[in-house]
Amino acid sequence: MTINVVVADDQELVRSGFAMILDAQPDISVVAEASDGAEAIEAVRRQVPDVLLLDIRMPRMDGIEAARVVCDETDTRVLVLTTFDQDDYVYDALHAGASGFLLKDVRRDDLVHAVRVVAAGDSLLAPAVTRRLIDDMVRRRPRPAAAPVGLDVLTDRERETLVLLGRGMSNAEIAAELVVSEHTVKTHVSNVLMKLGLRDRVQAVVAAYESGLLQPGTR
Repeated sequence: MTINVVVADDQELVRSGFAMILDAQPDISVVAEASDGAEAIEAVRRQVPDVLLLDIRMPRMDGIEAARVVCDETDTRVLVLTTFDQDDYVYDALHAGASGFLLKDVRRDDLVHAVRVVAAGDSLLAPAVTRRLIDDMVRRRPRPAAAPVGLDVLTDRERETLVLLGRGMSNAEIAAELVVSEHTVKTHVSNVLMKLGLRDRVQAVVAAYESGLLQPGTR
């Protein structure tokens, strides 16, 4: 099965480079390129890709607004490109529905892997950079007085699972921590996402912080 991808970046060389790397894979096809957020939305509506590789800083419409529209209107998964040290909008991208983040100097193999992971319905939480991004964005933005996440719908074990998700743990790591099977962990994770109305594990990390279960800098 071929993974269809749209690549959106206002820097032509960067965009073309990413497209060339992805198109060289036997299971990935770049169906369109876009130079700004508006073009990215048009390309997604026209091509209905599996994944949108999306830069944050672009003219006319930035990646945050484009991600919000794409995630609201379609099932296309959004993978955000960031420079980390400069972008203060990663937190907004999480809320817009992005499923993961890549640094712009990402290695070839990591780029390909990321697209495959996101296309499969998973999110990029394992790399340390993603945890740093989330920690940094939550630290910069004070939590609302009334936390938007109602945890009373979760069982004690589901709440424990949410904490471990917030720490960036994989299913295998959570299973070892709770001394249960990975199948049981998958059930707990699915229940957490469903009960809290979350799109994926990335949003579960945000929920863990916003609810007060985790504080920035804790593990």
